[in-house]
Amino acid sequence: MKPIWIVDDDESIRWVLEKALARENLATKSFSNAREAIAALEFETPQVLVSDIRMPGDSGLDLLALVKSRHPGLPVIIITAFSDLDSAVAAFQGGAFEYLAKPFDIDKAVELIRRALDESLRETSVESGPADTPEILGQAPAMQEVFRAIGRLSQSNVTVLITGESGSGKELVARALHKHSPRASQPFIALNTAAIPKDLLESELFGHERGAFTGAQATRRGRFEQAENGTLFLDEIGDMPFDLQTRLLRVLSDGHFYRVGGHQPLKANVRVITATHQNLEQRVRDGLFREDLYHRLNVIRLRLPSLRERREDIPILVRHFLVQSARQLGVEAKRMSDATLHFLSGLDLPGNVRQLENLCNWITVMAPGQTVEVKDLPLELTQGQDTGGHSPAAPAPAHEAYSMTHHGTVSTVPPALAEATAHGGPDSWLTLLELQAASMLSNGQHEVMDVLGRQFESALIRTALKHTHGRKNDAAVRLGIGRNTITRKIAELGIDGAKDD
Repeated sequence: MKPIWIVDDDESIRWVLEKALARENLATKSFSNAREAIAALEFETPQVLVSDIRMPGDSGLDLLALVKSRHPGLPVIIITAFSDLDSAVAAFQGGAFEYLAKPFDIDKAVELIRRALDESLRETSVESGPADTPEILGQAPAMQEVFRAIGRLSQSNVTVLITGESGSGKELVARALHKHSPRASQPFIALNTAAIPKDLLESELFGHERGAFTGAQATRRGRFEQAENGTLFLDEIGDMPFDLQTRLLRVLSDGHFYRVGGHQPLKANVRVITATHQNLEQRVRDGLFREDLYHRLNVIRLRLPSLRERREDIPILVRHFLVQSARQLGVEAKRMSDATLHFLSGLDLPGNVRQLENLCNWITVMAPGQTVEVKDLPLELTQGQDTGGHSPAAPAPAHEAYSMTHHGTVSTVPPALAEATAHGGPDSWLTLLELQAASMLSNGQHEVMDVLGRQFESALIRTALKHTHGRKNDAAVRLGIGRNTITRKIAELGIDGAKDD
């Protein structure tokens, strides 16, 4: 669920509403004026908007009109003075959900916001998906800094260097910078400099004249010409060959370049945005990147956080990608259980947002049910992890606990109990089973009966097969089950080493 936005120039009003809604476990986001809220609406939307009507600059009615033009189903609650009847009428005429009269009772305010929230969630549930999905999703503080930077740069043509790990969404940020710039109506041209062979990269950037080299049968416009009056995004700029760095520096310095094989200088009116996952300062020290080019590119530096730094965004990204993937395949969108979302939020995901998107595509195709549990995730994510719905934790030292591990499920048993049950007679395995079940239940894991039942069956069948040297029919007789049953169980449980008698 998205947060509730509070827009009021009175800090005390914001504070009271924030605290009251926090007691209801409702997330909030506050703004001191309408201008900040309008800027934030470019990148995200709230579940409910609560706004004062009289503020410096744009009024609450201005904000209401803009919200209703873009998001007609978003409930807006207007805060107004007791005697301000005209404002109350104007609020309703503008499509407000309700209004709060000052001074208001905080409990009644929370009740009203709750009603608006229920209305908003009903509206969301009947929508197939937002028609205007923001180009970047994120509610984490680290992403809010990125959004603010994009907003501040919205009327600028300045060169920007975007840094961040691979898969963190650097091209999305570049596209957002272009979309919200004065060049938005002009071309956005992207080029990954690491993906183009060195001997072709110069032609890709600057174009070539006919006959400039073998195979150049016609004049070709390069990316700089294609991006004329618009934005050129150069990804992985740290991998650009050293000699081409000199040519790029010249374009950035005087705005002119030559096609390969050309003799006529061409003028470039292009905003250049670059990105890299590498440490450019270190590459400068290593002599692999020109220092003067680095300073030309590093006019404004925008660091994009890794997914590990914005774990709270993983649930909204997962839901977005599942809906997106389902729409592309023409199927119903899968849903993640709370335990699965919690588990994913604890993973490092070194591939960042790209890895998460690929995972959601895999889930849409491969997960068996509509609700995805931890056990439905790819084995490379769950093997060796605690699948009880919690973040992966480091194993306890041997002197502190005894770990019982079986098929990826780890339970920790206090050493005293482990010692008591290790040689405790015929009932010791039952004690361990009870401890295993208690540990899983206390960790919030679901389907404990199914998980332990499969482990129990697997242990029995594996043991029986050892005693019969892999002969499954003989093992079935000893276990007291049918031949078809053991064949099916061996397949379901993935047991190896069985053979026909």
